[in-house]
Amino acid sequence: MSEPTDEILRAGDATSAPPGADPDACYGRHTTPAIVETVTEQVLVQPPQINADGSVSYPAIYRTETRQEIVRERKELWFETLCADALTPQFIASVQRALAVREVYSGQVNGKLDRATRRAIAAYQKPEGLDSEILSLAAARKLGLVEMPRPE
Repeated sequence: MSEPTDEILRAGDATSAPPGADPDACYGRHTTPAIVETVTEQVLVQPPQINADGSVSYPAIYRTETRQEIVRERKELWFETLCADALTPQFIASVQRALAVREVYSGQVNGKLDRATRRAIAAYQKPEGLDSEILSLAAARKLGLVEMPRPE
């Protein structure tokens, strides 16, 4: 089974971007692959012929059918995120400290977007419905690391 994939794209540079995307903004794309199962079942081709006394003169005939069935559709989720140039070691260290305070990160504050940091980001965002290792702009704002937009 394939694992979900995450990537960051600048809308203006991407061949596929979310509808109505700001070309200067960056978006995370979290793709969860479809789950396809092979289903095998026996299909009755001809029923048995049973005599009046209950004996079977001809047994039932079955055919084996195998087909692919989509159990879960492929999902593609777009969300606004910080662009790669904003992910400086100082910013990542701030993310690590903010996640540590919220008890989802227990690694070293080293300013590196390592596996432990990415897992902590995913753990922090999952209750909000985003199971991605890319820090969303909404999560960065909720952590107090990015300014909130002013109402117009």
